[in-house]
Amino acid sequence: MRSELTTCRTFGIVHGEDFFASFTEFYDENNIPQGYIPMFLAAFAEAEVVGTCEKLADPNAPVWSKVHLTNAEAIGCGNPRPRPRDQQDAPPHPTSLGLGAPVVGHTSHLLSARVRSLVELVIVEVTAIQLLRPLRAQAV
Repeated sequence: MRSELTTCRTFGIVHGEDFFASFTEFYDENNIPQGYIPMFLAAFAEAEVVGTCEKLADPNAPVWSKVHLTNAEAIGCGNPRPRPRDQQDAPPHPTSLGLGAPVVGHTSHLLSARVRSLVELVIVEVTAIQLLRPLRAQAV
């Protein structure tokens, strides 16, 4: 159970080419300890999301493989820095992506993305409580 979040500044940003690297740079430049993205709309030249087209041996186990997509329209949300700075900055961003006509949809956690254009992105700074998510060991 979490308690009430204390928020401070709200930013509207124009995004750089690499989705996650841009967050690290923006957070550092603006001295933002943590925050969240209530929603973003974007067009990605390329993106990788958690997923597989194969039958899962254990449907209850985490999926560690990824699906590569090109020219995807996206809507999502997330927590750009939920780990201490000394750990990897690659948090999951729940994202839905649509491809082509007819539209084929993919909904999963965004692992990487190269931005083609960003329509809208807002970051809300959180000053209290800590939003840390510890790393979990990957399956071997």
